[in-house]
Amino acid sequence: MSRLGSTAFALALAGISTQGQDLPTATEIVEKSQRAFYYPGADMKAKVTMELITEAGKKRTRVLTMLRNNDPKSKNQKYFLYFHEPGDVRRTAFLVWKYPEKDDDRWIFIPAVNMVRRVAASDSRSSFVGSDFSYEDVSGRDLAADTHTLLREERLGEVECYVVQSVPKAATDYTKKLAWIDKTTFLPRREEYYDLQNELARLFTADKIDDVAAGEGDAKKTYPTVTRRTMKKVKSGHRTEVSFDNVAYDVGLDDDVFAERALQNPPQKWIR
Repeated sequence: MSRLGSTAFALALAGISTQGQDLPTATEIVEKSQRAFYYPGADMKAKVTMELITEAGKKRTRVLTMLRNNDPKSKNQKYFLYFHEPGDVRRTAFLVWKYPEKDDDRWIFIPAVNMVRRVAASDSRSSFVGSDFSYEDVSGRDLAADTHTLLREERLGEVECYVVQSVPKAATDYTKKLAWIDKTTFLPRREEYYDLQNELARLFTADKIDDVAAGEGDAKKTYPTVTRRTMKKVKSGHRTEVSFDNVAYDVGLDDDVFAERALQNPPQKWIR
């Protein structure tokens, strides 16, 4: 029996009818989810607030501007992140040229030493500026890096979701990820990362979703956007809560914004 047939059979046993439905494959679901989460609009600008919170409730806050531009001819993207607060990370800038078929190019500007440093592909799972998110969490993971399996359809609160398991093809800091993907918006609602002991290690939740308009007049389009999200390290209790404010799509970002020289000379028009 095919994987799709097995899934439909399991759903039937669970009392969930699939008659008249063409279930998408796990890979199709994950690809649509990445499109919904990382690719809405031709470009994007947002003010981002990160709160790093210990189990005891002690907080550290970081504020940054995130800029993102899509290549209209491919799935390539460019990201520029500029930190405003606190003082010890102010003027730190992070640049990503993202390629779906090969390792991304990543740079970080460290103002304390006035130096631009390449971030190696092997560092993509390391902590992003001390938070519970990784560098890879910020710009996305290669679809082909994992084997994806559709486990079931399931309600998460009031939201109907696909539950997809993704197993890395090469060794990394987790052995599998379970994702609850909204069947309507294809945004990830919940993600569970399991460690070598098959225990829950990290938990991502989409805490608030807003419809954000882009374009003007009758051509205006609305994109469902995760404007509040949390990543928690389950065993330590440490978590990072992130809020996206003043989100805007299709603002007209050009390639100069995402040039390596912009790390030391950031585009003032866009980071205010």
